[in-house]
Amino acid sequence: MTSATHSPLFPQTPQVPEVPDSADAVLDGLDPEQREVALALHGPVCVLAGAGTGKTRAITHRIAYGVRAGILQPGTVLAVTFTNRAAGEMRGRLRQLGAGGVQARTFHSAALRQLQYFWPKAVGGEMPRLLERKVQLVNEAAARCRIRLDRNELRDVTSEIEWAKVTQTVPADYPAAVAKSSRDAPRAAAEISQIYGTYEQLKRDRGVIDFEDVLLLTVGILQDRHDIAATIRSQYQHFVVDEYQDVSPLQQRLLELWLGDRENLCVVGDASQTIYSFTGATPDHLLNFRTRYAGATVVKLIRDYRSTPQVVHLANGLLAQARGKAADHRLELVSQREAGPAPSYVEYGDEPAEAESTARRIRDLIASGTPASEIAVLYRINAQSQVYETALADAGVPYQLRGAERFFERPEVREAIVALRGAARAGGNDSLLDDADDLASQVRAVLGTKGWTAKAPAGSGAVRDRWESLAALVRLAEDFGKAKPGSTLSHLVAELDERAAAQHAPTVQGVTLASLHAAKGLEWDAVFLVGLTEGMMPITYAKTDEQIEEERRLLYVGVTRARLHLTLSWSLARAPGGRASRRPSRFLTGLRPGTVASGARSAGGAGGIERGGSTAFGQDTPTSAAPRRKNRGPVRCRVCGKALTDGGEMKLMRCEDCPSDMDEGLYERLRDWRAVQAKALGQPGYCVFTDKTLMAIAENVPSTDNELATIPGVGVRKLDRFGSDVLAICAGQELGESSEDD
Repeated sequence: MTSATHSPLFPQTPQVPEVPDSADAVLDGLDPEQREVALALHGPVCVLAGAGTGKTRAITHRIAYGVRAGILQPGTVLAVTFTNRAAGEMRGRLRQLGAGGVQARTFHSAALRQLQYFWPKAVGGEMPRLLERKVQLVNEAAARCRIRLDRNELRDVTSEIEWAKVTQTVPADYPAAVAKSSRDAPRAAAEISQIYGTYEQLKRDRGVIDFEDVLLLTVGILQDRHDIAATIRSQYQHFVVDEYQDVSPLQQRLLELWLGDRENLCVVGDASQTIYSFTGATPDHLLNFRTRYAGATVVKLIRDYRSTPQVVHLANGLLAQARGKAADHRLELVSQREAGPAPSYVEYGDEPAEAESTARRIRDLIASGTPASEIAVLYRINAQSQVYETALADAGVPYQLRGAERFFERPEVREAIVALRGAARAGGNDSLLDDADDLASQVRAVLGTKGWTAKAPAGSGAVRDRWESLAALVRLAEDFGKAKPGSTLSHLVAELDERAAAQHAPTVQGVTLASLHAAKGLEWDAVFLVGLTEGMMPITYAKTDEQIEEERRLLYVGVTRARLHLTLSWSLARAPGGRASRRPSRFLTGLRPGTVASGARSAGGAGGIERGGSTAFGQDTPTSAAPRRKNRGPVRCRVCGKALTDGGEMKLMRCEDCPSDMDEGLYERLRDWRAVQAKALGQPGYCVFTDKTLMAIAENVPSTDNELATIPGVGVRKLDRFGSDVLAICAGQELGESSEDD
């Protein structure tokens, strides 16, 4: 994993022990468009920079060239970005180019510095203490309003207050603003408005300010005190803003006050990477830049030094289907790298198969020389990480989570396991379990006290994240109960403890697991984009056209993280043998082979859709989608002839209600054998064969490899691994006993 600006494939200035010896030497190694940016030192400049095009390189060389040529004075330049890491990196690059002394800061850092300096003159006395974390004060405000918030609601309400402040919305206007923006508020808008107002009053009473106040107060001082505004403008005469598509209305207002009536502003951004609108960010300022500054110089950086032509082709195709204002300004990237492998599209029968096959592919990549730290698995929400944590741990592949705790370290998961352990110890004495007649219903009853509900909560945020984690535990319990009938809560807790222990190894540099949001600004040699189904991508709570388009941009960000290898995958069912009711993401239509997007050119590439296995040791040999579709008709019940759609019925090759001619004794022997295999492998029983597959075997009683291979759920690898055992059991032999023909 590296910062997106660290790609070794950018055109490089020759490695010399000292800084460039002249202004012209600063320009060495820049491509024509980057050079144009560096030379545009006067007036408004808008740099539209696609992913992987070297935007940071372009703007740092622009500043350095201006300083080295004597056109810009270092102390008069303020470069603004969004993270301390990015600001520090920019300062380091400028020093290497001989342009030390330039201020590179975040909006908050620059505003705080100015506020501290001018507070005595503008207000008098000591500046209020900066509140590091506002959660506790928001909680107190809610209590004063007699509104009870759990921990996750508290986080969400705090985020709503932050959104209101960066959009310059006062408490009284919050209900109207949230309705206009189509946001899913975590509580009633009137309640949040009341909490927000009380929170502001508590801050005033205690003489504290929060981070949003730093910007608000600086804006207020610059608006009211023209002498202070003039002092700042006399010091800073040239401004550079990176990631301009992520600027909030409040940050834009501060920038305008820094500028005054001048136009020495250079902004850099890409509207196609706007993925933080839920925080108040908007690409409108970037998209309207040429309207605001009619004479602006506009430079487009489209040479992609990060990704192969195959990855870039997919990224361009994804945006070709986009709609809306941001889509009208999309950039068509052109890869500068040599050709690489075509992106893979892989369809799986269920989530465990998707995770386990992904882990095996990663293990193969590592074995072939790709460092684990240069591989990433990216998903839409953090709750998706659990199955991949487990699969990678089982495969012996080191991993690290970015932007989230490991699944079993999350507070809600730890609380849930404590509650399950308590219920297990209480046994029949826990009234919660009175109406629960199986393991899954017992888990649902216990986790219902921790926030799990049968229906997902509306919207996003901490409440939804907590629910997703608890729902993952419920699903795990359902699968465990099916794999090990008769299991108790104690058995499940032991299983959870084992899984948690396996994932508590010391942190090492390994494969990165991250949400798509957390992956912004990073890049890897190999990227696996997983779980790409409707309801997850786009996420189910994305309702409006603009919210849907932001989901598309989020997938675009994921695609453009990959340098060389890119795999996009999805599963048709949640659990082995489950109903195959899921559909691939609509965003893949027109990209994956065999599909065409309406109203947009197809960007489908070479390769084909691979069909992954449906269990842990399922079919791994990829086959092209087209031939299978061409030759395969509907699967029909072998008893009544009805077309089958349910995954379990398809494995049985008959309707669930049609009469079974299963050999019950054979079925029980197969189940006993499976239990032994699962224990030896350290896997749930369904990872060997699902119940439905064993039932199909017991009904068909295959006698040859070919007959066994025709049963759904028996793939090539399972046939090689388990075929001889299964055929021996079907023949009535004891394992290890030779047949008379041998």
